[in-house]
Amino acid sequence: MVLLLACGGGLYAWSSRASTPRTAEEAPARAAVPVNVATVARRDLSVVLNGIGMVQASQTVNIHARVDGTLQSVNFHEGQNVKAGDVLAQLDPKLAQANLDQVRAAKVKDEAQLRGAEADLARYMTLVQKDYASRQAVDQQQATVDQLKASITADTAAVETAQTNLDYTTVTAPVDGRMGMRQVDAGNLVHTSDATPIAVLTTLKPVSVVFSLPEKDIDAVQAAQARGPVAAVATREDGTVLGTGTLTVVDNQIDAATATLKLKASFPNEDERLWPGAFVHVALAVDTVKDAVAVPVAAIERGPDGVFAWVVTAQNTAVARPIVTGHVAGGFAAVTDGLAPGDRVVVNGQYRLRPDAKVAIVEGTRANLAQDAPAPADK
Repeated sequence: MVLLLACGGGLYAWSSRASTPRTAEEAPARAAVPVNVATVARRDLSVVLNGIGMVQASQTVNIHARVDGTLQSVNFHEGQNVKAGDVLAQLDPKLAQANLDQVRAAKVKDEAQLRGAEADLARYMTLVQKDYASRQAVDQQQATVDQLKASITADTAAVETAQTNLDYTTVTAPVDGRMGMRQVDAGNLVHTSDATPIAVLTTLKPVSVVFSLPEKDIDAVQAAQARGPVAAVATREDGTVLGTGTLTVVDNQIDAATATLKLKASFPNEDERLWPGAFVHVALAVDTVKDAVAVPVAAIERGPDGVFAWVVTAQNTAVARPIVTGHVAGGFAAVTDGLAPGDRVVVNGQYRLRPDAKVAIVEGTRANLAQDAPAPADK
């Protein structure tokens, strides 16, 4: 009986220990959270103002006929680059040539009449000295000479006009540029009053971009201009750089409806990546913040209490630290309070962090974090 009681007591004691839950100290430690980190450092940050604008050709010329006539030939190819003075089209010159010949003949006729009238005037002057002619006859002959001289002056102007009209039958490029699509074919009758041009010529080197900035940025723009040329960069929406140029014009008034100011930047466009009519993003570098405490933008988080960043301590634990940010440029933000050079901040993997959570620093990108994440526990 004593032996049975002893065995029963031992079995009870063992079962009691097996059913007692583990204490907090005995629980397995939570796995470290894999994260990417960056080190806070000082760097120069460019102060960049961003706007959206439209590309404009530096010159856009509608090619019209300057005299009426039949379009005899079109001497350019659509999309062709042309130089100032290149022949673009030819009108039928027959009527203009005939008019020029006519006014030249009239001038020759008047010149012949003038020579005869001047000879008669010389004879009258001789006769009046001998009282063989009246003074009235001399005055009348002088008037005839003056009239013929006036006629020759008018003939000269008519010849110049006719020559100009003949020259206008040859349509030339007024500036360097690229030809657009032909809108009038050879054989059509064209007029100076036609609304439709033969084609449109645009100068693509250089081009301009007209964009807008909020009125609050005026002081920064003016201060930058006072220091020297202001660089402008045109990009697509995806950030692809299309060209680098210089700010050339600041408008003289603010649009009261939008509270914005128009600006114009010029781009050399040697590779012709900027095309008239295209919308682009313009970044205007107006200043540089020297030696700023900077962190990657990816490290900045926003919560109910404001802006903060996860800082990795020397014990490799994560602490949420409130920060005050300043200017943002090139993927970095200036931090005016809350961080110091040398601090390590989390730039990837923040969504799994809790205060004082252990972290495992992983080199690389988000894909590396997925590979290094602990496997889920079996249920």
